[in-house]
Amino acid sequence: MTSRKKTNSATERLRQDYIRLKKDPVPYVVAEPLPSNILEWHYVVTGPENTPYSGGKYHGKLVFPPDFPYKPPSIYMITPNGRFKTNVRLCLSISDYHPDTWNPAWSVSTILTGLLSFMAEKSPTLGSIEMPDCERRRLAVESLDFNLRNKVFCSLFPDTVEEMKEELRQRAESKSSSNGSAEEMGQDKTSNSVSSNNSTSGSRAELRANGQSPLQAFITNLVIFVSVVLFGLVVQYVVTRSSG
Repeated sequence: MTSRKKTNSATERLRQDYIRLKKDPVPYVVAEPLPSNILEWHYVVTGPENTPYSGGKYHGKLVFPPDFPYKPPSIYMITPNGRFKTNVRLCLSISDYHPDTWNPAWSVSTILTGLLSFMAEKSPTLGSIEMPDCERRRLAVESLDFNLRNKVFCSLFPDTVEEMKEELRQRAESKSSSNGSAEEMGQDKTSNSVSSNNSTSGSRAELRANGQSPLQAFITNLVIFVSVVLFGLVVQYVVTRSSG
């Protein structure tokens, strides 16, 4: 088969796959070919719930050979994710690293489903990396800003871009609200502290106005208390003597 015929065959097959993909989308994944080159597709994986990738958007690309579907594509991840290295060919059973296991019946949907499955599991492979889940969650949060700086991403996935911008707006509002609450709590504490200080200062000022220090006031109160007790004892003694 000549090179032109191979390319025509790949183009026709990829067009059919595109129609099927639009009719029956792969969960958590969207994909679009470059308008100028149907042999290069870009995809976005939405991090599944209950995984360290939840809330993240992961951009990557598939590069198909001219003799697709008889040979598998190269698979790349572009967005930092904590599972795969970025901008290098990934060694997966559905990629060009394993042409011996490739099945020509597999479609773009099959490839994307397989990629999602590999991403969610933890088995090592060439191009994968080890990273704590806390770091993967951090990268998931940062993935939105990262992707918005990519012109190809923004041109191919305008709906996803709008979703991401809205998510970032909500995050900013939530952060602003949290900061406002913290400031109010700080102001309340400051106000209470000032009130307490004012009350204490007022008491001290009152003592000073009476010409007494706190120690002198204590001694005065103690003398008064002792006098009352002694008076009570005297009264009790007198009453007892009278009764006798």
